[in-house]
Amino acid sequence: MAGATGLGERRGAKEGKSVTKFLLWCILLVLSWPIALLALILYPFVWLLLLPFRILGIAVGGMLAFLRALFFLPARVLGGGPSRA
Repeated sequence: MAGATGLGERRGAKEGKSVTKFLLWCILLVLSWPIALLALILYPFVWLLLLPFRILGIAVGGMLAFLRALFFLPARVLGGGPSRA
């Protein structure tokens, strides 16, 4: 049951960030509506521009996880891995 709690916590953090972004956009809309509309229009283009860097980060993270697993493999084979209860 602990895994389900972790998933809910991550989902709640993501929703909190979305609410914060929306509230900041609403404040910007009240203060300067042309800039707020420009930000609303440009957001998808900025997201598309940053997408390759996000994919690169996932690939690098996966490669580092693979190298870590490969490095610790001898210890796990010899019995130094996490104990199973």
